[in-house]
Amino acid sequence: MPPAPSPKPPQKPAQAAPALPAVREIALDQPLHWLALAWRDIARCGWLSFFHGLALASFGAMLVALAHDRFWLLAGAFSGFLVVAPVLATSLYAMSRALERGEPVNLRLLVATWTRWQGWRRREPAGYWSLVRFGLLLALAGTGWVLTSAALITLLAPQPVLTPMDFVRHVVLAPGHHLFELWLTLGGLLAAPVFASSVVAMPLLLDRRVTVLQAVLTSWQAVLSNPLPLALWAALIMGFTLLGLLSLLLGLVFVVPLLGHASWHAYRDLVDATALPERLPPAGEA
Repeated sequence: MPPAPSPKPPQKPAQAAPALPAVREIALDQPLHWLALAWRDIARCGWLSFFHGLALASFGAMLVALAHDRFWLLAGAFSGFLVVAPVLATSLYAMSRALERGEPVNLRLLVATWTRWQGWRRREPAGYWSLVRFGLLLALAGTGWVLTSAALITLLAPQPVLTPMDFVRHVVLAPGHHLFELWLTLGGLLAAPVFASSVVAMPLLLDRRVTVLQAVLTSWQAVLSNPLPLALWAALIMGFTLLGLLSLLLGLVFVVPLLGHASWHAYRDLVDATALPERLPPAGEA
C-alpha cells in the first residue's frame, strides 16, 4: 500500500485590511473656517499657543546661524524642519481637543501630552513609537527632496550653487533658463504625496489607537474625497509658512499656532473617528 500523504500544514488566515474611520466630504471654503476656529483657540489659550511658535522660530534661527551661507546645509535643515513640524505641533492638537471637551488648558496638559507616551508603552507597545515613526518617515521625505534638489541643480545650473545668493543668481534669476520653474514643479510633485499622507495623520495618531498605516491611508482617503478643499488648504499652509519664513522667522510665532490649531479642526471635520478607541489613557492611568 502506498504511504498515506502527510497532512498539509495549516495555512495562516489572510490578514484583513486595517479598518479605517469614515471620511466626510466638506465645502470648498471650509479651510477658512478652520483658520477662524484656530484664532478662537489661540485667544483662549494665550501664551501657551504662542510659546510653540516662539520655540520653533528660535529653533529656525539657530539653524540659520549654524548653516550661515552654506546653501545646501540650510536647505536640508529647513526642509527637515518644515516636514517634521506636524509632529512638533502635537501639543497644539491636544490643546484644541481639550478646549473642545471643556477641559482645562494649562502647562500641565502640555506635559501630560508628551509624558503619557510612557503609559502607551505599557498599554499598547505597538503604538508607543507611532508618532515618532511617522515623524521619521516625514524626515526621510524631506531628506529625499534635498538630495533630489541638489542633484537637479548640480546637473543643470550654469554655475555652482554654494550659497543662498548663488541660488538666487544662477537659478531664480538666470536668463534664458527654466531651471527655477522645473525646480518648483519637481518640489510640488514630491510635496503632494507628503501632504496627502500627513494632512490628518498626526491628529488622528494623537487622538485614536491606530497604526501609522491606518493614519496615512485615512489621510489619503480624505484628500481623494475632498481634492479641491484640501488643495486650498495646502495653498494656505504654503502661503502662511512662506510669510513666516520671509518675515525673518518672526511670523512663525503666529503662523505655527495658527496652522497647528487649524489642523486639529481639519481632522475633526474630515474624519469620523468615534468608532475607534481613544489613544490616551484616562487621567491617572498614565
